[in-house]
Amino acid sequence: MDLTVIPGSRIVEVARLAFSTPDVDLLCFGESDQPSPLAARDAAIRALSEGHTRYPDVRGVPALRQALSDYLTQLHAKPVAEARIQVTASGMTALAVAMAAVLRPGHRVLIPSPAWPNIASAAALRGAVVEPIDLDVQPDGSFRLDLDRLDMMMDGARALVVNSPGNPTGWTATEAELRAIRDIAQRHGAWLISDEVYSRLVYDGRDAAPSMLDIAEPDDRIIVCNSFSKTWMMTGWRLGWLVVPAATSELIVDLVETLHSGVAPFIQLAGVAAIADTETMQQFRAHCAVGRDLATQTLTGLSGIRYQPPAGAFYAFLQVDGLRDSLDLAKQLVTRHGVAVAPGVAFGSAGEGWLRVCFAQSSGLMERAMQRLSDGIRAEMAR
Repeated sequence: MDLTVIPGSRIVEVARLAFSTPDVDLLCFGESDQPSPLAARDAAIRALSEGHTRYPDVRGVPALRQALSDYLTQLHAKPVAEARIQVTASGMTALAVAMAAVLRPGHRVLIPSPAWPNIASAAALRGAVVEPIDLDVQPDGSFRLDLDRLDMMMDGARALVVNSPGNPTGWTATEAELRAIRDIAQRHGAWLISDEVYSRLVYDGRDAAPSMLDIAEPDDRIIVCNSFSKTWMMTGWRLGWLVVPAATSELIVDLVETLHSGVAPFIQLAGVAAIADTETMQQFRAHCAVGRDLATQTLTGLSGIRYQPPAGAFYAFLQVDGLRDSLDLAKQLVTRHGVAVAPGVAFGSAGEGWLRVCFAQSSGLMERAMQRLSDGIRAEMAR
């Protein structure tokens, strides 16, 4: 059959093995074991009871667009007008819409790597040529984007996709780095797509990571993508949004109309309630910080492991000395040791030799899973 083919997910490959294996701790998905906010669940039930089940405004219901405008304006250094906000059916859909708007067959798009694989796959579906720019690994196991190399590679590129805080690495750009990235993209006439789904999950006392919304002007060629999945523990709700240049908002609406025709209004009203529930969001960040500490206690000093606690997101990304096949190791950890983690190769060739652990889990699960992981790594690397 003549169908478009994209690489299968190595994360899903590990997860399917875990689902068929008894007594496995799942740390392979980018998902917490915590429930969605009660306020959001109650709002969805109420909206369903009130009959909010008809076709919505494709832009998003006015209440959610205004709530997002207020939320982002309060959170970031520059105001975000409601007219620039487009609601989407998930953060992944936000990225797909952005790429549908920007990319055409043959366009070059740069993506810092290791990176969540769906970003490159979405670009490839538009016929774009994906070029990874490998993040530099520092001696302590943290990551850095070489801005001089980025500048050279941007020559002739159509777009750059930046995910900060990043999945899987936890790399979080400083405001100065974001300004430099924006300037490089502008100098080369390229679009910048900023994936900021982990923006609230930072561990240095700030309310949010530095954002393109802190520095971008309304007409810059910058599209910011975000989601309710991570910050508000609403992965299964499939609710996201875009902040687009002011002059493009109607064009983006037309794309959304064609691609998915809007988001169920009862889900959007749950999003309004989630934004208003600031306490739950703060509690979740504290929950992730505990998981981060537990991962760090296990991994720091573990022989053959290079690891630095991430500045943002909710993943421990660890390099295993001498590891050549992270997918095979991840499968062995499932079948022999009862713990499922994501293989680094799932995030591109730059991730080979690494493993990703989602630490946004309850303390009991984390303690047991991290013990299984450390024991398993020791045993498998000794074979």
